[in-house]
Amino acid sequence: MDDEKPILEQAADAMSSAANATTDTANTVVKKVRKARRKVAKKVTPKKKVAKKSKKAAKKSAAKKSPKKAGKKAGKKAGKKAGKKATTKKKKARKSKR
Repeated sequence: MDDEKPILEQAADAMSSAANATTDTANTVVKKVRKARRKVAKKVTPKKKVAKKSKKAAKKSAAKKSPKKAGKKAGKKAGKKAGKKATTKKKKARKSKR
């Protein structure tokens, strides 16, 4: 303690420095707790599991997506639709002649 300063000023300085010290320590404690919480959260949270397909299922899905088969099916459907349109036109033409 300084002998030149009055006791009240010395006490006020000591209290203010104590308050600053406690806020500083509280801030450092909070930072450490947050860091520790993040580490624990990384360990505790379960990772998302990726569903693995069996080999047969993978082959089937690949076969469904293959462009060759899709093209064949599309060609068959288009042919059927064209055939239906032709038969309906013929039927309409016959009815109109009668």
